[in-house]
Amino acid sequence: MGAVKRTLLTVGLATLLSTALAACSPEVGSEAWCEEMNEKDKGEWSANEARDFAKSCIL
Repeated sequence: MGAVKRTLLTVGLATLLSTALAACSPEVGSEAWCEEMNEKDKGEWSANEARDFAKSCIL
């Protein structure tokens, strides 16, 4: 039973951490997001990020 509790605790903490990190990201298309994307290496952009950047930050 100890291993199950440990696994549930690990999954719960991982979920909490990912939620907290997602909450800290600026909204896609916002001025802060555009600035963050300008600082990010273009080779690391996903196709969706490139599309959103073009729609929100260039046009």
